[in-house]
Amino acid sequence: MTGIQDTVRLHNGVHMPWVGLGVWQTPEGKQVEQAVLHAIGAGYRSIDTATLYENEEGVGRAVRESGVKRDELFVTTKVWNADQGYENTLRAFEDSRRRLKLDVIDLYLVHWPVAGKYIETYRALEKLYKDGYVRAIGVSNFMVPHLENLLAQAEIKPMVNQVEFHPRLTQPELQSFCKEQGIQLEAWSPLMQGHLDIPLLQELAAKYGKSPAQIVLRWDLQKGIVTIPKSVRKERIEENANLFDFELSDADVAEIDALNEGKRFGRDPFTFWSTSA
Repeated sequence: MTGIQDTVRLHNGVHMPWVGLGVWQTPEGKQVEQAVLHAIGAGYRSIDTATLYENEEGVGRAVRESGVKRDELFVTTKVWNADQGYENTLRAFEDSRRRLKLDVIDLYLVHWPVAGKYIETYRALEKLYKDGYVRAIGVSNFMVPHLENLLAQAEIKPMVNQVEFHPRLTQPELQSFCKEQGIQLEAWSPLMQGHLDIPLLQELAAKYGKSPAQIVLRWDLQKGIVTIPKSVRKERIEENANLFDFELSDADVAEIDALNEGKRFGRDPFTFWSTSA
């Protein structure tokens, strides 16, 4: 990896940037538009939104106003839990596409594995993919049992699984499973919602002349995990992109790995919306 626009090749041949901007909890309107424009100006080419975030319109406006060719940008959105089910998902997708004002979405995800619905929801994604409305499809917050159940019934293997992933929650079993299946793991809340006051991260930041956030994001990349840090501040957006002039040693990567304690800052996929496999 040499820069912010480097990509990973998904199993269907589509190239996805290693680093993107997450816009969760970024208000619709000027704030999300400015954040996206700052990111694209800093070299980001991937933006991650969702129906739940209620800012797809602003993301779409910023994409159009950025001056960057549409085929150089990678836009992700997700179907929310209340919209799951086959027909509901198809309608929700059209609503997202209308808000974004984009003919084709680069990546469409099932936001959570809602019990009794995520299989038919994913079938709708397969149709959208076959019909050419999305370039790649995948899931979010799916654990190994959900993926096993889905893979047993799906025609098209998910290209991406976006999950909570950070030094306190490394999910090694899920990492291994996704790697074996050729499903690209992507980290949401990679910076632990700001909980970076960990002595080891402070020590490594001093050692490498970087911030604790940069240490964590570089760790993501060296583990082969796509990362989408969220920020609305121009200087922080730029800082989060400055990851390609240093490399963590294997020993330091292992030390960060050892911080894992199974701690979530977000919802548990096994209990949120009764998401049993």
